Amino acid sequence: MSRRKLRRAFSRLLLLAPVSTLGMACSSTWGCESGSPQQETRPIANIPLSDGGTATADMPCEELCALVGGTTPCSLHRTSEALPEPDEVSCEMRYLCEGRRPEGLCSDGAVAGGAPELGALFAKMAHLEAASVPAFERLADELSAHGAPERLVRAARRSAGEEVRHARVMEALAVRHGAAMPELTVAPFQHRSLEALALENAVEGCVRETFGALLAQWQARCAEDAAVRESLGTIAPDELRHAELSWAIDAWALGRLSSEARARVEAARSEAWLALERDAEASLLPGAVARTSGLPSAQVARRLVRELARALTAPLPV
Repeated sequence: MSRRKLRRAFSRLLLLAPVSTLGMACSSTWGCESGSPQQETRPIANIPLSDGGTATADMPCEELCALVGGTTPCSLHRTSEALPEPDEVSCEMRYLCEGRRPEGLCSDGAVAGGAPELGALFAKMAHLEAASVPAFERLADELSAHGAPERLVRAARRSAGEEVRHARVMEALAVRHGAAMPELTVAPFQHRSLEALALENAVEGCVRETFGALLAQWQARCAEDAAVRESLGTIAPDELRHAELSWAIDAWALGRLSSEARARVEAARSEAWLALERDAEASLLPGAVARTSGLPSAQVARRLVRELARALTAPLPV
């Protein structure tokens, strides 16, 4: 897959973004961390109602979660046994942001209960950016050990340095919106075969990191918050180069694997596109948070996944 083909696909899909700012898609649900559910807690008294009032503890748990953009399973509880009724609700939130996750990532980017939704979103994005640092460092070492061209090794090391800056930029947004940087925990790396490297690169690089690069450009255009547009605007060009690197590594590695191993890598990539589409469709985030962050709706995100997969590889099954 050529660099020109990737950039052409991005340019075509991003033509949708300016139209979205007029009301078609830049609002609604989207989020972080591979579609994984996370229980988050909100003070009931801080949940606004459409009539200008606030929620009360006698409201059904499911209704309270719907107001904050969450879903079931949910639960009501008291912060003190002295309280006569529950004062907090815990809901399942589904976030989705994309990037290169290292094998052995143990932390999930969750923030302390009570953090604002927007801050929690940026904190999880910062966590994923930080996780990309050891992912690229390991990739550089493995490429060198497997005899890859020096240009690929240098590009991987440069990418690790760029991800350090990205994590700081996203952490600044998280702190600005009331959330602290989550702790990052990655298990020690072990030596892997070239096929194992290629498998991870196909999934985390060619699929999820490539889609993450598209999302960064989308946010830089669509976010209602000027600081978010500026921050993502500084990150997006780097992420595009990281996606291009992923495909360059893919081409190099596949040329050195057996036909059986190549088939396994291609199958893993195809399944990763399908999994990403499912994650996009299941994502949830309050509309105001999505508008501020510039992330597309679940419906638009699913379309972007399918169109990107079609442009770069082959059409996804219906």
